[in-house]
Amino acid sequence: MSLYEGLRRAVPEQLAAYLLKQRWFGGKARQIRSTELIDLVPLQAGSVEAFVLLARVEYDSGPSDTYMLPLIPSSASGSPLGDPSGEQAADREAVLSIRRQGGDIGDAVLTDALKSERCLSGLLGAIEGALTFTGARGEICASSTNVCRSIRASGGDGLRPRVLKGEQSNSSIVYGDFFILKLFRRVEEGVNPDLEIGRFLTEKTRFANVAPVAGSLEYRSEGGELMTLGILQRFVPNEGDAWRFTLKSLETFWERAAKQSSPRQTTQATANPVAAYDEVLAPLASELIGTYLEKVELLGKRTAQLHLALASDFADAEFAPEAFTPSFQREMANAASELAVRNLALLRQKANDLPPGASGLASEVLSRETEILEKFDARATAPAGGRRIRIHGDYHLGQVLYTGSDFVIIDFEGEPARPLAERRAKRSALQDVASMVRSFHYAAFAHLLGAAGDSATSAVNAAMDRMENPAAWAGNWYAWATSRFLGSYFDAAQAGSFLPTSREEISAVLQMHLLEKAVYELGYELNNRPSWAGIPLAGISQLLARRL
Repeated sequence: MSLYEGLRRAVPEQLAAYLLKQRWFGGKARQIRSTELIDLVPLQAGSVEAFVLLARVEYDSGPSDTYMLPLIPSSASGSPLGDPSGEQAADREAVLSIRRQGGDIGDAVLTDALKSERCLSGLLGAIEGALTFTGARGEICASSTNVCRSIRASGGDGLRPRVLKGEQSNSSIVYGDFFILKLFRRVEEGVNPDLEIGRFLTEKTRFANVAPVAGSLEYRSEGGELMTLGILQRFVPNEGDAWRFTLKSLETFWERAAKQSSPRQTTQATANPVAAYDEVLAPLASELIGTYLEKVELLGKRTAQLHLALASDFADAEFAPEAFTPSFQREMANAASELAVRNLALLRQKANDLPPGASGLASEVLSRETEILEKFDARATAPAGGRRIRIHGDYHLGQVLYTGSDFVIIDFEGEPARPLAERRAKRSALQDVASMVRSFHYAAFAHLLGAAGDSATSAVNAAMDRMENPAAWAGNWYAWATSRFLGSYFDAAQAGSFLPTSREEISAVLQMHLLEKAVYELGYELNNRPSWAGIPLAGISQLLARRL
């Protein structure tokens, strides 16, 4: 019996139990009905024989998923097969085991290939060599770019691989301080936008605040369908993401704000973030926030420059800006309304799980469901200026690296839970802008919720304990950061033609995206972090206080 045939039989019995234990498996909330082996592609990854297994997961309801697993075969007794690194199977968790009759080897155990250093080095070598590997039903094609060759020339032999910890939906391997290889665990037919947009920005624009694409791993089936398995990029030395940088800067803000006599609302932005960029910041903002305001201004500029770059090629059909159409607007309005109906129903179901401070907001938001739906429906027929362009699609402070002096934007795959076609669609650039504004709202209240991780220092807690109304100060910080970000973004974005021409229409579109994002966040928090639900509920309440 061949290895492929053995796995074809073993996968349905064993894979589901393994997937449910993996952080990157996105179907934990769904009932798995069955699994099926799609293909098994052998790789000669350096001196290690490895395999890429593609498996389809069917659920009791909803669409199926396809997952990619890189594996190494080992004997059932524990001695590795084809792995001269000396790593024992006992040190790696078994993914699948099969029993075979006859052949050169007997029983087989397959373990995670990402725990083999030599296999990881072999993956990089396959990309550099642009190798092709043939499987039972398709092939994996590795490719490299000129960026890869120039990085390799500077990297020399200092490219020892290490797997990054903490990844959730993907797996990433860093090679020295020169390359990073992201492997997509859940894969779909079509080009992943992370590769597509990254390659476009690398090869066709001068936008330097991204990690250049150095290569890729793609699977092509016998029928010609393409799936992106991995993307190789230049590693960007950094001090962490902009979320951590922001929380760190907020420590200083809280300690300074505690010395003020009382909280003062100095801007409209807490009630209407869009109004903020028309206002002049009070001197108190600079006094309390300090140099972080300059960084926010830089982030706004970099965001606009990203959109200018994505809208710069009118000859490439996948990136050329397009006019808004009535059918597109109706489609977007329907999607937003369906999201609101679904998440507000979830809010009714889980209202008792909310912390006391969020209960009143929940009642208010639920009582205004009809108003929310009317606002989304109104955008379907409102005049649409500007152009649709490719955007980041999941833009927040965690998707931006802080280098110590500048920002680098990463992870262009969009929201992983959405279908690939939807993530590749051209949209309003203001959707990215709204997502970042919502991220500022989250950052402002993170310390109050005790959710700032390492940044929740005793000094910050002591400062907030001395305050009369720390929530009001959090609102001020959110307003001030939003004001500086939006002002910088719109100043820089004027060089393009993708935004509406009037302030009124910009305001209406941006607020609609802010409301949609807050409704989306509400569903996420109810399912994962009910104690955080007050943030999107407050965002929805604030936006309903203004005319959209």
